[in-house]
Amino acid sequence: MINLAYKDISHSLSKFLITAVSVGVLLGIVIIMIGVYRGMVFDAKVLVNDIKANIWVVQQNTFGPFAQLSKVHEDLENQISYQNGIKSAEAITFQTFPMENRYGDFKVMLVGYDPFGPIQVINKSKLIEGRVIQKQHYEIVVSKKTNYKLGEYIKLGRNRFKVVGITKDTVSSGGDYLIYTSLKDAEVLQFTYTNERIRSDNNRGIKGGNPHLVNAIIAQTADGYNPTLVAKNIEAATHKKVFTKSEEVKLLLEKVIKTASKQIGLFTLILIIVSTVIIALIIYTMTLEKIKEISILKLIGLSNFTISKMIIQETVVLGILAFISGNIFARSLSGVFPKRIVLENSDAFSLFGIILLSSIFASLFGIYKVIKTDPSQAVGG
Repeated sequence: MINLAYKDISHSLSKFLITAVSVGVLLGIVIIMIGVYRGMVFDAKVLVNDIKANIWVVQQNTFGPFAQLSKVHEDLENQISYQNGIKSAEAITFQTFPMENRYGDFKVMLVGYDPFGPIQVINKSKLIEGRVIQKQHYEIVVSKKTNYKLGEYIKLGRNRFKVVGITKDTVSSGGDYLIYTSLKDAEVLQFTYTNERIRSDNNRGIKGGNPHLVNAIIAQTADGYNPTLVAKNIEAATHKKVFTKSEEVKLLLEKVIKTASKQIGLFTLILIIVSTVIIALIIYTMTLEKIKEISILKLIGLSNFTISKMIIQETVVLGILAFISGNIFARSLSGVFPKRIVLENSDAFSLFGIILLSSIFASLFGIYKVIKTDPSQAVGG
């Protein structure tokens, strides 16, 4: 038996392929938007996962250090170190500011930590060139995307820092590139003011200097201790806010990127609806274009079921070709975006299932037109 869908597609192959690719571009945009959302979630977890700590001590009544400003005294790490269940603790700072070089301008988060401390802050598996910081002053590790080279000097504040290491895929929760310095250098950068500011403060009777404030104290629990219970004990002893690693990740997802992720999710949903409507209109238009041929088929005795099956088969083929071209489009463009795009096959196939089912449902409008077609139109003139 002749396959009507195959014959119809072969008759206007170029037009059908152009239509499928056009729909595929739209589906590719949807796939990219899903990838943007996945990338935001991934980036939100990167820094917390890289830092090998499962306790975060921040300023009381805050959601710091990422969702809200947090300041605690550096020497709090000594008190935390002696808490029951704590293996090690150290102070850490985070500063976000714009930078520029001959390659362009960008935003960075500077992480200040003790290079001789017991807790690993830089994920060594992401270190692609050079080494981690080994001095208390004037060494810096940067992200590859800043385009700084190994051995290059960077001026920050009043001092010049030598690039001793380059990392890959290290970003803050907001997608900003990460750079690392020693805690002492980071405190100087954060609390050292310009000469004009110092003179102005002196005239007001304000004495400057490094107050030795940090954004958080991070800690590792000893083997066999429950981080949640340890966190509660530290809260009671220090009157600070304490989060476990899982709670910190949850805060990032619910406080930092919640609004942006909702907006992207809504936009993605709108694109899926638009894609479904466009495919429905395409199938309906394709049906109307060959209404006279359908009338002839009905006149020579073909059933509505056979003709309807042709329309559904064409819909499925259109969906498959659009899915393939959409994936090619999305993957070819994902690398040009400034922030991370995470494309997962499960998302693509889920989208394919949604679009295919929606398109088959939408093709019912074309089938309805087939059923209502009068065979006499074939000879109606």
